[in-house]
Formats: sequence, C-alpha cells, structure tokens
Amino acid sequence: MRFSAASTADRFLPEPLAAKARPLLGKVDAIMFTGDERGQAGRTSLTAFAIRIVSAVIALFSQVLMARWMGGFEYGIFVLVWTTMIIVGNLSCLGFHTAVVRYIPEYRERGRLAELRGVMTASRRIVLAVSSAVALAGLAGLWFFGDTIESYYVIPFYLGIVCLPMIALSDTLEGTARANSWAVLALAPIYLLRPILILALMGIALYAGYAPDAQTAIVTAILATYITTIYQIAAIAPQAGREVRTTRPVFRTREWLIVSLPIFLVEGFFFLLTNADVLMVGWYMSPTDVGIYFATVKTLALVHFVYFAVKAGVAQRYAQYAHSGDMVTLATFARETVAWTFWPSLAMGAAVLIIGKPMLMLFGPGFDAGYPLLYVLVFGVVARASVGPAESLLTMSGNQNICAAVYGMTLGINIVLNVLLIPQFGLWGAALGTAIAMTSEAIMLAFVVWRRLGILMFVPFSGKTSAGAV
Repeated sequence: MRFSAASTADRFLPEPLAAKARPLLGKVDAIMFTGDERGQAGRTSLTAFAIRIVSAVIALFSQVLMARWMGGFEYGIFVLVWTTMIIVGNLSCLGFHTAVVRYIPEYRERGRLAELRGVMTASRRIVLAVSSAVALAGLAGLWFFGDTIESYYVIPFYLGIVCLPMIALSDTLEGTARANSWAVLALAPIYLLRPILILALMGIALYAGYAPDAQTAIVTAILATYITTIYQIAAIAPQAGREVRTTRPVFRTREWLIVSLPIFLVEGFFFLLTNADVLMVGWYMSPTDVGIYFATVKTLALVHFVYFAVKAGVAQRYAQYAHSGDMVTLATFARETVAWTFWPSLAMGAAVLIIGKPMLMLFGPGFDAGYPLLYVLVFGVVARASVGPAESLLTMSGNQNICAAVYGMTLGINIVLNVLLIPQFGLWGAALGTAIAMTSEAIMLAFVVWRRLGILMFVPFSGKTSAGAV
C-alpha cells in the first residue's frame, strides 16, 4: 500500500482541517508519486530540501561549537579565511561545475556519447589544472605581499590555500551528480559529510591538546575536504562514466570554454554576492565583528537552503526542456519552481525571526548583537526568492551572457554600498547594502527572463504567460 499525505489527513484530522489541507497535500502526493519528469524534478528538489534542512542543523550546531571552542576573535579569523577559500575554490572551476549540468543531459538526450565522456573528463582535468595554478599564485602572492594584511591572517591563509584544488574538484563532482539527478550523491558529501568531519576532527584535535585557534580549525577543514573529495571520486565518477566506458571521448574544449566562461561569471558573481558582505566586514572591521556577522548570516541558512534545494532539483530539467524546444512546458515548469522557492522561503524567514535571538545566543556572549540585522537580511533573501532560480533558467536556456551581466551589476551595487555604508554604520551598513543588492538582483532577473523567454517568473504569477520570447 502506498502512503498518501491527503488520505492520511482525511483519516486523522477533523473534517474542516482535512478539507482545507487536501489541495496542498494533493500537490505533495503528486510530487512524491507522479512518474513523469516533473514529478522526478519535484522529488529531487524535495530530497535536496531535506538534505539542506539537515545540513542547516549540522552547520548551526558545528558553528556554535566552533565559536564556543575558539572564542569570537579566533572564530572570526577562521570563518573569513575558510569563506575566502570556498569562494576561490568555486571560482577556480571556471563554470565547468555548472556547465556539465547543461551538457550531460543534452548529450545523453541526443545520443552523443563521445562528447558526453569528453565533457566529464575535460571538466575534471581543467578544474584541477586551473585550481592548482590559482593555489600556486595565491602562495606567491602571500609570500610577496603578506605584510600588507594583518599578521594573524597570514598563516591561516597559507594553510587554506592547500585545499583549493580539492574544493574545486569537489564542486565539479557535485555538478556531475546534479546533472544525473542524483540529489543525495550531489549534496550529501559537501553539505553533510564535510561539516561533520570538520567538527569531529576539531573535537579530536582539541582532545589531543592542540590549541583552539584558527590554525587548528583550518587544518581540520583541509583534512575533512580531502576525505570528502576522495569519497566523491570513488562514488560519483565510476557511476557517471559507466554508460560511456567503452566510448572514445571527443573533446570540444573550445566550445565548452566559450559556454563555461559566462557561466563562470554568473556563478562567480553570485558566489561573491552571497559572501561579499562577510569579506567586506573582514576588510573594515575586527575578527570579532566578522564572527558576529557570520553567525548572523549562518542563521539565514534555514531560508537560503530553500532556493538551493529547488535549484539543485530543477536545473537539469530546465536544460532538457529548453534544448528540446518545448517552450510551453518550460514556461509552465518555471512558474511552478517560483512557488516552490518563494512560499517555503517566506515561512522559513518568519521562523528565523522568531528563533533568531536564542540561536545567536548559543554562539556565546555578544553574538546576539547581530539579531536586529536579521530583519533586514531576511527581507533581502525573501525578495530574492520571489523570482525563484531565475538565473539557473537563463543559464540552462543559453542566456548565460545576459545573466552574467545582471550578476556583475548586482555585485557592483553590493560592493559600492558596502564600501559606503560599513565605515559609517558598521554591521548595519553591511546588512543594508546586501539586502538592497539582493532586491535589485531579483528585479533585474525577473525583467530579463520576461524579455528573453517571455516567462513571468515572479510571485504572484497569475494569468497567462507566453512561451515565446518577446
């Protein structure tokens, strides 16, 4: 017998409540049990959503312990260095970690197995080569210009750079798993395994007598990242290459680079946009302030992961519908994904505002000073969620260039506002600049999707929307 949310509600809830819940629960049943591609995308998004919920709990728990173990100053050093490494590692992929999400389903759909094997092989080789070159450049930069930054950052940055190639390769393998709709294999290693390993290894290090400082934390993060990436290599690469094992690869490196570089700009601008405020706070303020602001931002993970979960589940479907020429289905599906993103984000935002202060108090004395900032930041995140994964729709439909321009402008707005506001208003300036930038991003993305694809990707999305470009 198959479980049904609607039938369960009819059985256990009073009739008035069951009647009100029946339409929503019917949609849940449709997502869970429908056998078509839309149902598969919905299940993938729900799986990603569940993983991100668990990940948010793990991240909160681990960051609370790290902050309490290290204290505000050392914790601030650690989060600034590690955030920088995650950003640079992601940028070192040159967009290939997202390009494979487009090319793998496209080549499989068209039976081009030689190119399929080629793009998977080339993506890993190029990412490893580029990230290793970036790491060497970073080490050289620290050697020659290390005296221009605060001394307490130098050694942690030296250590963190060692991890760059593994961070980049890990992101690329995640993209390969996403392209195959393997939600668990895509998200669990990075969002579950790695943070658990960091926390466990940090606990072991402290028990062994190592100092509770940023250097120790960075070393544990390096070890955790290497273990996680090795697991991904063993679990994802053989399974992804099974159907093309005997096929001679064809490399269209020039074509892939031409497509990947705009995606690199989109993803890079987005990644910098979501972390620029933390970096700017680190530039203008003390590590203690960085720790407070980062802890505040981490509580927003409950809101952010809705967007990331939906994006993880739908990007491959966007690519499939776009390249099959089925614009009516693409338009309908895109509008559905806006609802999947916005309403859960709104609910999670309200929940964060209710529990935000006690959550911040868990980090230690003084961290609750960041609670008022949540009202501004939640507004920005919910405004961004009102257009769903619009940038993913643009990228997967071949409009990555204009999407990159939107993110470039948004990043510029964010940086300018942070430069102007942080020296005057401190952490409030960072929160205001980020919220304004996210709202601007949502407006520009919604406009570009409408102009390029004729899809009204905004909440509410009532009325008919044309499937063709305007």
